[in-house]
Amino acid sequence: MRTAIFPGSFDPFTIGHYDVLISALKLFDKVIIAVGYNSSKSGYFSPCTRVKIIEDAIKGLEHVEVCTYSELTIDLCKRLGVNYIVRGLRTTTDFELESVIAQANKKMAPDILTIYIPASQEYSFVSSTVARDVIIHQGNAELFMPKGVNIQKYIKAGMVNIPPVKLDKQE
Repeated sequence: MRTAIFPGSFDPFTIGHYDVLISALKLFDKVIIAVGYNSSKSGYFSPCTRVKIIEDAIKGLEHVEVCTYSELTIDLCKRLGVNYIVRGLRTTTDFELESVIAQANKKMAPDILTIYIPASQEYSFVSSTVARDVIIHQGNAELFMPKGVNIQKYIKAGMVNIPPVKLDKQE
């Protein structure tokens, strides 16, 4: 069985991530979405909430699992016996960053391959940063979420760490 790990912070998981996942499922028998987190950083959504959002997004999809991890992605691959890492690309800037990471991973584990999957053109501008900015400014974030994800449910439940929006005073 060919299994791939699709790692990321997924803060939050967007329609762009979902698009890459659907493409990855055409190449692999199983895809593990690995939600990475660094305990020294606070994200907008906790790792547990990110997993719940992803579970909402993947309802009905077969051969997809979700996990969290805090080690190097290469170490997660070794621990799970996975030889493929899937990375989504939106822009040439993404490629430059991902290329450096893939080269470092290749140096540490030559048998683990990084597979790049470009996002569909219609989602190439969608990022977690864009989605978070829309959420913070109380815009319609549903435009950037996969079907099945009601992001407002998590916001209303207080499962988000959103700083208050400060308005500039005009004199």
